[in-house]
Amino acid sequence: MNPLGPSALDRLNPVTRLGIAVFISIPVMITLDWVSALTLFVAQMLIYLACGVPARRLLARLAPLGVIAPIGAISMALYGRPEGRVWFHYFLITVTDNSLHLAIAVLARIFTLGTAAIVLIGGTDLTRMADGLAQIIHLPDRFVLGTLAGVRMIGLFVDDWRTMGLARRARGIADTGRLRTFATMAFALLVFAIRRGMVLATAMEARGFGSGIQRTWARPSRLGRADIVGWVVTVMVCIGSVWAAVAADTFLFIGAR
Repeated sequence: MNPLGPSALDRLNPVTRLGIAVFISIPVMITLDWVSALTLFVAQMLIYLACGVPARRLLARLAPLGVIAPIGAISMALYGRPEGRVWFHYFLITVTDNSLHLAIAVLARIFTLGTAAIVLIGGTDLTRMADGLAQIIHLPDRFVLGTLAGVRMIGLFVDDWRTMGLARRARGIADTGRLRTFATMAFALLVFAIRRGMVLATAMEARGFGSGIQRTWARPSRLGRADIVGWVVTVMVCIGSVWAAVAADTFLFIGAR
């Protein structure tokens, strides 16, 4: 289930969503300026809202970026390469025009990359993603299915941890010795993981997942018109963000600083 709710993005093949998320990072990685990153971030938000992603849920999912991004921006503002007017200086800390520009660029870059990862990759159905990786990109079946099975186990580990915590609380031993409780539960979870992994491996071998026989897929994965439109829009937005940086004379190749 998509945590952001149903939207037009669900019409995209998961492989397309993964490719678009990776492609969006190219303009952010080749230039260290705030215009291109901010343009790309604003364009992303407008596109997601136009595709029907609820604004409230979108902001809620992006809330962690509001904590992570300022950390990188502040460190860049304090210790970035000094150039231009000096606003503040103390020991190793030097705040200048250039360091502030780099701080804004880092802030926008984190929001841009984080938004693409959360919206495009985070809301993808894992089974559909595995179907696309195996049928469209032609990754090895064993690798795809093994990874899918492993990722599916993560949710079970969370449930196991919650169940163990409730069980210990019911016995009245959860509020004493927090460090010891954590170590005990972590060891128990490790034992559960090993046992469940052995059972899963045996079950997959029994179903012929390691036989090397050419497999068939219950659900075909194909690319359609929505994927073409998605790629066209992505390429146009990425080119437009770089052009905006060049037009504003802020384009700064990543290797220049």
